[in-house]
Amino acid sequence: MFRLLPKEETFFELLNQAAQNVLQAARLLKQFLDDYRDVERKAEEIKAVEEKGDELTHAIIDRLNRTFITPFDREDIFTLAKSLDDVLDWIEASSARMAVYKIPHATSEAAELGHIVVSECEAVVEAIASLRNLDRLAGPLREINRLENLADHVQRDAIAKLFSSNGNPIEVMKWKEIYETLEEATDQGEHVAHVLEGIYAKHK
Repeated sequence: MFRLLPKEETFFELLNQAAQNVLQAARLLKQFLDDYRDVERKAEEIKAVEEKGDELTHAIIDRLNRTFITPFDREDIFTLAKSLDDVLDWIEASSARMAVYKIPHATSEAAELGHIVVSECEAVVEAIASLRNLDRLAGPLREINRLENLADHVQRDAIAKLFSSNGNPIEVMKWKEIYETLEEATDQGEHVAHVLEGIYAKHK
């Protein structure tokens, strides 16, 4: 069983903070899509959480540069921090695009993708917490992969519906990009899972 020294706890605390911050952004995105009013203000709230995520990523990198012994490979810590930040970036991009494009209302498909993003980020939080006991990783990793596959199906169906509706081509292009951006957030969540799988393989 992989064990940590007390002096190495800071990395796990920072990674947990980063994961919780991603989840906060996901929940704000869900609220944004479920109650699509005051769009610009809500998009700014998500942007503020994204900026906090940047600060946490920088804190992890700074700690890496100042720590001689790390709990697992430096490259894995860096990649994991960057992968969490990537999820956050795509969550923020989803709300920003809708605000910039002046989207008048959210679709049910967008809301469904928002719900999937939250569920996946909840599983990411559980997975990051499991770094203290790697035997607990399997369940949340399976859930992350399941939710990414579900998001992929929802996105494909949503885009197919867009093109079959014969609507305004500009609106079709806007929504296609929004759906792809929402789904990309779940792709990045799956990348977090892949990094964690690699860590498990090295330390099991």
